[in-house]
Amino acid sequence: MSACTTCGACCASFRVDFSVHETQSEGGSVPDGLWVPVTDSIARMRGTDHGQPRCAALSGRIGERATCGIYEWRPNPCREFEEGSDACGQARRRHGLSPLSASFGG
Repeated sequence: MSACTTCGACCASFRVDFSVHETQSEGGSVPDGLWVPVTDSIARMRGTDHGQPRCAALSGRIGERATCGIYEWRPNPCREFEEGSDACGQARRRHGLSPLSASFGG
């Protein structure tokens, strides 16, 4: 099992901006209603621009059982995020979780 199916820290740590062309209304797959416009060309996942970000598509409890409700339709920044990367470690620390190398042997 991937650490990502129980973690969710990245979904509650960073702002997620992406091209409006990835939105449903522009022919992409990110469901309308889960993003907000930033500019004419940039969209943002709803909830990720708060002081304590939490993506509107995230379900569950961080560090225990967290899942993305739109995993198949998530935007590129989410697709490109790497499990075990420095950013992953930063997000996990923000939520009091141990690094993946210690807990998952990664």
